[in-house]
Amino acid sequence: MKRYDFISWNVNGIRAIDKKGALKWIDDKKIDFLALQEIKAKKEQIPATLFDKKFKHFCVNSATTAGRHGVALYCDIEPYFESNGWHIDTLKEGRINEIHFKTEKFDIAFFNVYFPNGQMSEDRLQYKLEFYDKFLQYVNELRKEGKSIIVCGDFNTAHKPIDLKRPKANENTSGFLPIERTWLDKFINAGYIDTFRYIHGDVEHRYTWWSYKFNARKTNAGWRIDYFFVSEDLKDNIADADILDQILGSDHCPISLSIKL
Repeated sequence: MKRYDFISWNVNGIRAIDKKGALKWIDDKKIDFLALQEIKAKKEQIPATLFDKKFKHFCVNSATTAGRHGVALYCDIEPYFESNGWHIDTLKEGRINEIHFKTEKFDIAFFNVYFPNGQMSEDRLQYKLEFYDKFLQYVNELRKEGKSIIVCGDFNTAHKPIDLKRPKANENTSGFLPIERTWLDKFINAGYIDTFRYIHGDVEHRYTWWSYKFNARKTNAGWRIDYFFVSEDLKDNIADADILDQILGSDHCPISLSIKL
């Protein structure tokens, strides 16, 4: 089986991150899939100067509202199916890249997702929860069809108290509400593996997002809200998963997954 290396990163503006040269590091890495969230750009606005590496396939799903949301996926395979997930992302905010590809042993459905944030209003929280439920229903249907699932992205929810610096202070904040965390329990109980926890167990103080306020990154007052999940049939194929918190350029850091397919 071949080892595939995945990177996921909420870049919080792909044009801004290009100006910082913050993606140049991928030229020196073996990366088969590069999944970016919150690109805030249309395809024609994405700079050609992000990095020198050439990928075989590139897809973008931009929000219908200019300068917001959006996801982009670079990969070194040619998928046999591609979708923007608007049956889930009903407001067409550019939140999903979905591709299907086959390896020697697996038929993979891979998702790059920027899940909604529920902090703005009760309506946005309800949209987030509906999005969650539609997504879980859809991937479960794909599994019934015989597909193996890999999902990465910004889930906008910390799962357990270990996944943020100040759980008590944030228990009434969207992103750590009981109803949001319960959905992550439901997702995991449905047979999806949190790859970082699978590899690292209950290691503490590992986060993927820090507020720009209050020197949060310097003091490591963060949240772990970015994940790679795989369906349980892939569990034994996970080679590594990590948080690349030494890489700067966004209020999030990249995360990685290596898996044998």
